[in-house]
Amino acid sequence: MPAAKRKIFVCSCEKTMPVDGDALARVLEGEIISGNQLCGSELDRVRRGLESPGEVLIACTYQAPLFSEVAEELRPDEPPLFANIREMAGWSAQAQAATPKMAALLAAAAEPMPPVQVTTLESKGVALIYGADESAIEAGRKLAGQLDITVVLTPGAQAAPLLNGEFPVFCGKVRNAKGWLGAYDITIDGFAIPAPSSRGQLKFGAARDGATSHCDVLIDLSGGQPLFPGTDLRAGYLRADPRDRAAMERVLTAAAQLSGAFDKPRYIDFRAELCAHSRSNITGCTRCIDLCPAGAITPGGDHVSISAEICAGCGSCAAACPTGAASYALPPADALMRRMRAMLNAYHAAGGTGAALLLHDGEHGEELIAALARFGDGLPAHVIPLRVNEITQVGPETIAAAFAWGAGGLHLLARQKPKHDLANAHRIVETANRILAGLGFGQSLVSVIETDDPDALGARLAAAPLAVKIKQVAGFDARGGKRGLLETAFRELHRAAPAPVSVIALDKGAPFGGVTLDTAGCTLCHACVTACPTGALSDYPDKPMLRFSESLCVQCGLCQSTCPEKVIRIEPRVDFDAWQAGVKTLKEEEPYPCVKCGKPFGARASVERVVTKLQEKHWMFSGANQGRIDLIRMCEDCRTETVINEGFDPHAAPQRPPVMTTEDYIKARERNGKDLLN
Repeated sequence: MPAAKRKIFVCSCEKTMPVDGDALARVLEGEIISGNQLCGSELDRVRRGLESPGEVLIACTYQAPLFSEVAEELRPDEPPLFANIREMAGWSAQAQAATPKMAALLAAAAEPMPPVQVTTLESKGVALIYGADESAIEAGRKLAGQLDITVVLTPGAQAAPLLNGEFPVFCGKVRNAKGWLGAYDITIDGFAIPAPSSRGQLKFGAARDGATSHCDVLIDLSGGQPLFPGTDLRAGYLRADPRDRAAMERVLTAAAQLSGAFDKPRYIDFRAELCAHSRSNITGCTRCIDLCPAGAITPGGDHVSISAEICAGCGSCAAACPTGAASYALPPADALMRRMRAMLNAYHAAGGTGAALLLHDGEHGEELIAALARFGDGLPAHVIPLRVNEITQVGPETIAAAFAWGAGGLHLLARQKPKHDLANAHRIVETANRILAGLGFGQSLVSVIETDDPDALGARLAAAPLAVKIKQVAGFDARGGKRGLLETAFRELHRAAPAPVSVIALDKGAPFGGVTLDTAGCTLCHACVTACPTGALSDYPDKPMLRFSESLCVQCGLCQSTCPEKVIRIEPRVDFDAWQAGVKTLKEEEPYPCVKCGKPFGARASVERVVTKLQEKHWMFSGANQGRIDLIRMCEDCRTETVINEGFDPHAAPQRPPVMTTEDYIKARERNGKDLLN
C-alpha cells in the first residue's frame, strides 16, 4: 500500500505576505494547501488534514501551540512538523522574490532529524553556599525551606551566629571543586566549626586542611575567582557577586528549582578509538582540550575523556576534531548536512540563485531575525536561515558541502558578546575562505556576524559578496562519519570549483595536510606507523616500505614527535591531487639478505644503523667478540642457530665496578683529605 501523501499547509497570514502555492507544488513533495487564516476561520481545513493519514507540515510557528493542541486530539502519536516562512521569508521588502526561499524552508523542515539522546542528572537538593560575609547566611535563610543548606564562610568573614542553628555554618577556603549538578565534590582547607558560645560574632575553633563535602548544588557568593572555567556553563554551579542584589536574587531563584531529576542533552558523540590525543605517552592532538570552555574534556591515556554531565554543548570540540572522534549530536553533522542539501536543492529547483545560508541559534538568532522582519526590511530574498543548536558546532565539512551544493555564501550569526568563545569558529572561517578563494569561488564568502542589532544584520547580509557560479552542483548525499564527510565534501568542492588548483597552503594547526620525509635519514623503523592514530602512515607486509595517505592525515604531529631520526615534518595544506591519489610510497628498500642463508629480512637502513651503533662500541661485538657483529646481519633463525652452536653466553659481560654507597663516598673523601695533609 503506497504511503499517504504529505500535506503542506501554507498561510499568507491574513494576506500580509505573498504565497505562490502552485510554484511550491512544483518543487515540493506533497499536497500544498494554501490559506489566509489557517489558525482562525480556516482552522477546519487543518483539522481535516490532521484527521486523514499522512505527514502534516504547517508553515506557521506563531500558532504552533494551537495546531499542536488540535493534533493532540486527532493524532497524538504523529505530531505535525512546523516551518516559519513568515519572519524568515514572507515578511520582507523582497517578499515577491521569496518563493524559492519558502520552498527551501519547507523542504528543510520535512527532513527527518534523529532523536535527542539525554543524560539524567539527579539532585536531592543538598546545597552548599560558599560566601565571604553575612550575605551567605542571608541566602541560606531564604533557601532553607526549599533546599538542604550548608554554609561555608571564608576565613576572616564577619557574621552573626544563627539564633537556632537552622542550618550548619562552617569556616574554610575551597581548595578544589569538581563535579556537576547532583555530584559535586569539594575539598576545603582551614575547615573549622563554630563555637556554640559565639555571641556577637561567630567564633571558630581549630582549623584543619583537606576536609571534604559532597553536595548537589554549589552556590558561590564568595566574590572571588570562579571555582570552574566557563562560570555560567556548568549545571548546578551558580555564582553571583554578593554586592549585586539583583544577581543574588536571580541565583537564589534558580537554585530553588534545582531539586529532582533533569534530562540534559548529550551534545557530543565520542569514539575513543579514533582519538589522536596521545600514543606511547607522547602527546599529539590537544585541540578539543584547548577549546573546551567548561573543562569537560580531560586527558585519558591515548584518548581524551569527555564528561556528558559537564559538557555545555558549544560544539567547538566537534568542529575542531580532525579525526571525527568527537562529533556533534544535536543534530549529527550528516543530519544537519542533509537538511542543508534539501534546502539548497529546493531553492535551486524553484528558480533561486545566489543562495546565502545564515546559520543561527534559536535563542538569539531567531529573535534577531524576527525583529528584522517585524520592524525592518526583513532578510534579503537570497538569504536562507538555518537553525543550529550552536554556531560553534559548524565544522569545515559543513561549509565545504554547502558550497559544493551551490551555496553562494555562508554566515554564522552570533551575539555581540558571545556565550561561547568564537576563536575556533573564526579559525574555521578563515581556513574556509582561504580554500574557497584558492579554488576561484571568490573572497570573504564565509563570515561570522557578531551583532545584536537587526538593522546591522540586514545591512551586513545585503552587502556580503556571493560566490562565482560553479560548474555543476554536487549530487552527493551526506551519510556516515564526520571525517568521511569531510573527505567527500572536499573532493566534491574541488570538482565543482570555478578555478581548481592542486595545492592550497594552510596555517599551522589546520586539521589536514601532508608530511615531508628526509628519505636519506629514514631507517624504515616504522615508529611513525605505530604512532599514527588514523592509519595515514602505513607499512607493507612483504617489503620494507613507508606509505602515506594524505586524506587521512590530521596533522596531530605524533609521527614527527615519535620519529627517532627526526626526519619527518608535518605540513598543513590541502593537496586535492594527493587526496584523489590514495596511498603514496614515501620510501622503500629491498629487504636485507641474511648473510648466512640469504633469506630477506628487515630493512637495509635499519640493520646497518644497528651495526654502526654496536660495532666496536659494545662488549658483545668488540675485541675478541668483534666477529659476532654478523649476528645482527642474520635472520632470526640463523641468529638463534649460531648463538646455540657457538655457546654464546649473552650474560658473560665484563665485571662492572661495584655500586658506590654514601658510606663509600664519605670514606673516600676522608682518605683524600688525609692525603692532602700528608
